[in-house]
Amino acid sequence: MTWLLVALGAAVGAPLRYLTDRMVQARHDSVFPWGTFAVNITGSFILGLITASTLHASAPVLALVGTGLCGALTTYSTFGYETLRLFQEKARSLAVLNAVASVVAGLGAAYAGAAVAQALGG
Repeated sequence: MTWLLVALGAAVGAPLRYLTDRMVQARHDSVFPWGTFAVNITGSFILGLITASTLHASAPVLALVGTGLCGALTTYSTFGYETLRLFQEKARSLAVLNAVASVVAGLGAAYAGAAVAQALGG
């Protein structure tokens, strides 16, 4: 039954990623992949929040939100592709910025999510 929870979370996360990416990217007149950046940072925060709450979060919630939702919401493959595309389009400084900022902000967001969970008693 766990696989069904993962599938349900992914069924929400994948369209949410697509719609958020399109909405965010439409607001920026830049080749920088702001949409992918936004969903990856958001997913990192949610995953930090939910995993820091493991003492109180049940295995089904972790499967639904952690694996399903966050797994489909975040996207390492698109991050890699867009970073490579920036290099190919001679936007090397933006490619490096995307790589560094995504890792630093992703780790920071996961830490912030864990800190929020801890502050809330998780």
